[in-house]
Amino acid sequence: MKFVTAQDHIGTFVGVMHQDDTKVLPLKRMEKTLKGTSSLPDTMIDCISMGEAFYNKVVELTNLSKNEEFYIPNDDVKLLAPILRPAKNIFCVGKNYAEHAIEMGSADDIPEHVMVFTKAPTAVIGPNEQILNHAEVTNQLDYEGELAVIIGKRGIGIKREEALDFVFGYTIINDITARDLQSKHKQFFIGKSLDTTCPMGPWIVHTSSIKNPNQLNIETRVNKEVRQQSNTEHFIFPIEEVIEVLSKGMTLEPGDIIATGTPAGVGKGFKPPRFLNAGDLIEIEIESIGTLSNQISK
Repeated sequence: MKFVTAQDHIGTFVGVMHQDDTKVLPLKRMEKTLKGTSSLPDTMIDCISMGEAFYNKVVELTNLSKNEEFYIPNDDVKLLAPILRPAKNIFCVGKNYAEHAIEMGSADDIPEHVMVFTKAPTAVIGPNEQILNHAEVTNQLDYEGELAVIIGKRGIGIKREEALDFVFGYTIINDITARDLQSKHKQFFIGKSLDTTCPMGPWIVHTSSIKNPNQLNIETRVNKEVRQQSNTEHFIFPIEEVIEVLSKGMTLEPGDIIATGTPAGVGKGFKPPRFLNAGDLIEIEIESIGTLSNQISK
C-alpha cells in the first residue's frame, strides 16, 4: 500500500495510490461522503500517529471503493512530500556503505559506530519539485540517493529484534548536499539543510509491502546516466541497528524520518568531481518503492 499527500483543486489531502499507480483515493473525503463524517486527521503525521487503527481504516475504505468512483486520476493531482513538514529534523545516517566511506576518504573512514547528522524540516520538498541551485552560496551541490524509514509508533530503548515493528513504512530521499559549505563549516548541518535540499517521495510504502528493507536495489541517475547502483544489503549498519542506536535515551515518535545512507557514486567521489548543474535531472529508484525525480533550477 502506497500512502501519499496530494493536492487537487479542492485542497491538500492524505490518500492512497491505486494498485496501478494511475489514480489516488482521497481517504477522508471518501469516508465523509459514505458516512457523513470521518475520524481521519488531515495530515500524514497525525494519520500515522493513529497506529494500526489508521491502516485498518484504509483497508476498510479501499475495500469499499472497488468500483473506483472515489479515485482521482494522477493528471488531476499534484503529489507532495508524503510528510509535508516533519515535526523534527530528519535523522541521516552517514557513511553507511563501505564503498561510499572509501570514496569520501579511505578505508580508515569506514565507521565503527552509527554516524548521524540531521537536515532541517524546511529543506523538504516533494517529487518533481525543483531543487534551488543556490548559486549565491554554493557551487558544489551533490546528490545522495537514500532509502528512508518512517517511524510508526513511539518508542525508546527499542531492541534490535523489535525495531521493524516500530516502522510505518519506507520512502526515498535525495540528500542534496552543498559540499563546499560542508567543508567550510566542518560539520554537516548547514551544507545539508539549504531550502529544497531534501526531496522526498513520491509516497510512503507501508511496511507490510516490503519483505526485507535491508535487501533492496537502489539506483541514482543524473540526466539518465547511472551514477549510483547498489543494494541495501551492503549497509554497514542495518535498519534494526540504526533504530536501536537512535532510541537509546532518545524517544522516536510517529512520523520521524531516518535516511539510511547513500551508496558510492556521489559527485564528489569522481575525479574530478561531478557536481550538479542548473537543469540537471536526478532520479532515484528503489526496488519495491518507486522513483523520486527532481530537477535543479536554472
